[in-house]
Amino acid sequence: MDATATTTAPAGGPAPLADREVSALNRLVGTWRVSGGAEGTVTFRWLAGGHFLVQDIDLVQNDRRVIGVEMIGRLKPFGAAEAGPDILSRFYDDQGHTFDYVYDPDPDGDTLVIWAGEKGSPAYYRGTFSADGATLSGSWTYPGGGGYDSAMTRVQAG
Repeated sequence: MDATATTTAPAGGPAPLADREVSALNRLVGTWRVSGGAEGTVTFRWLAGGHFLVQDIDLVQNDRRVIGVEMIGRLKPFGAAEAGPDILSRFYDDQGHTFDYVYDPDPDGDTLVIWAGEKGSPAYYRGTFSADGATLSGSWTYPGGGGYDSAMTRVQAG
């Protein structure tokens, strides 16, 4: 983690972002239309302080509506001097499910990898932002050859 890169404030946020890798997620802030294996909208916003990105989710996947929230950031347990090395998330839905992910943004490029469970998992999303940042297109890959294409198109800036 590059703590010296605490320079960019999130859009509409009161404080600088935690570090360079976390700041790479700032391009997600706003509302997006999701298409592909899941359809609907997601909205990303910063929690005050710039350490955690919040995703509000309203999707339909496999004929089931999924409403939920995801908290994305580095873990810093009580008493820890520094936050952990990975950008982790936990998703909570309206059916009582929880899912854990590791966000792996390329701070110098246009690629975002989201690992299901742990970094290096055989289940992951790999997407690429368009040059103008208005779309994120990629696919979810699951063990055994499963998965689906997914695209997000920005409908409102953050």
